[in-house]
Amino acid sequence: MDALTTALKVGASGLAAQSERLRVVSENIANAQSTGETPGSDPYRRKTITFAAELDRASGGSVVNVTSIGRDAGAFPLEFQPGNQAADENGFVKMPNVNTLIEMTDMSEANRSYEANLQIIRQARELISMTIDLMRSQ
Repeated sequence: MDALTTALKVGASGLAAQSERLRVVSENIANAQSTGETPGSDPYRRKTITFAAELDRASGGSVVNVTSIGRDAGAFPLEFQPGNQAADENGFVKMPNVNTLIEMTDMSEANRSYEANLQIIRQARELISMTIDLMRSQ
């Protein structure tokens, strides 16, 4: 029964981590066109997320936790938009360093990982239920 409880904890930690990852990716996509408000000002900077495996002392299992949410230090691409309020004297606007193709790929991967962790929880729950049913029948 301890192994099943550990599986539940591992699955739950994976769900929480992937939920946070999906939130960060969604925020990046939502701000993919968010420029600065004044000429030459910096636009939205892409957020990144870092995970780490940690030992859960109570169960002895390895769980995943979000260790930090950082900012991508990559350069801002420039676009020629002379009518934009954030355009510099040459008409160029700093755009966010968000690549929507990368974000969509990351979202797809996070969604698959979320589903896998959800499946672990479902199976562990089913096994716990079966174990309880076996114990009742004896």
